[in-house]
Amino acid sequence: MSYLQVAWTDPATQARGYLVIDRLVRGVSSGGLRMRAGCTMDEVRGLAEGMTAKEALNYDPHAKYVPLGGAKGGIDLDPYDPRAEDVLTAYLKAMSPYIERFWTMGEDLGLRQSTIDAAIARIGLESSIQAVYPLLDDEQKARQRLKDAFAVTVDGVSLDELVGGYGVAQAALTAIEHLDLGNPTAFVQGFGSMGGATARYLARAGVRIVGLADVHGVVANPDGLDVETLLLTRDAHGAIDRTGLRPQDRQHDRDSWLTFDADVLVPAATSYAIDAANAHQVTAKLIVEAANMPVTAQAEAEIDAVIVPDVVANSATNSWWWWTLFGDIDPTAESAFEKIRTSMRALTTKVLTDGGLPREAARKIAGKAVQEIEKRF
Repeated sequence: MSYLQVAWTDPATQARGYLVIDRLVRGVSSGGLRMRAGCTMDEVRGLAEGMTAKEALNYDPHAKYVPLGGAKGGIDLDPYDPRAEDVLTAYLKAMSPYIERFWTMGEDLGLRQSTIDAAIARIGLESSIQAVYPLLDDEQKARQRLKDAFAVTVDGVSLDELVGGYGVAQAALTAIEHLDLGNPTAFVQGFGSMGGATARYLARAGVRIVGLADVHGVVANPDGLDVETLLLTRDAHGAIDRTGLRPQDRQHDRDSWLTFDADVLVPAATSYAIDAANAHQVTAKLIVEAANMPVTAQAEAEIDAVIVPDVVANSATNSWWWWTLFGDIDPTAESAFEKIRTSMRALTTKVLTDGGLPREAARKIAGKAVQEIEKRF
């Protein structure tokens, strides 16, 4: 049972929005805000429950950061809609009492952090994470650390857009080693912050990226795509610049993304992307869930592949914010990547060697951590 559910309708456009706070820890919850056509309360509720697990999975009793409760926000609107900015601002204004005191929030599907920050400023709030400030030992130093971290760029891309995908890549590489997949190939569906960084760091580790999918379709090359060039020329929504494709690269229909032969499949876009209707098309030996809830339960029962669940694979974005803010890591790329690498590899190894399904293993680990946190608070 969720702690709180809020449904909202924009009076100007009739667009619908939702907020679900699954749990509060020390009076605060954490979870991103997404914008996509078709977003529902059920979807947001499932994501909020996943955030509770995602927070708990990275619990370290010796760390300064103590995981928060889980929450999620969602707006049922196409982010390409010309009214999107106004609807986002109206939604945040309506939810401002929760943002001020209970809900810390960042970017998710369809929204960039810079877009959220601009809307937060327009409605007169300090920050999208201001609810956590009372829990900090030294608020000014903590906020400066996070500001410094957001100012870091790595090879042309800001650090905040890389940490999540770097964590997914580390989870994938750990699973590749566990499954002993030699000379692996990968297909990444979605090329925004999460998918783009995942593709970059898999490619840098020697994994051949044979296909990428964005909202406009698929680009593929069995010999491998030039991920770095495509990453640095994508637009704000993660769309690939087709003018930068090489002659040997090929374009395909968007619905064909599951038909390409690859050892590793990384769904990094929408929820429910792999369902009972298309599960039979999956041929990958390994699925690493960079998106939230990309594989339905019915599809997972049919797929003959190891699945590293979203609450494990994509948890680095969330944790990086809090590790930095609370002072467990320095506001540098080196400190961030080292912490993410060691944490994600340890967590992924733990869920892969539990003896059962990785998703069930993650659920058990998270449940135990939640109990420990409840005892402390």
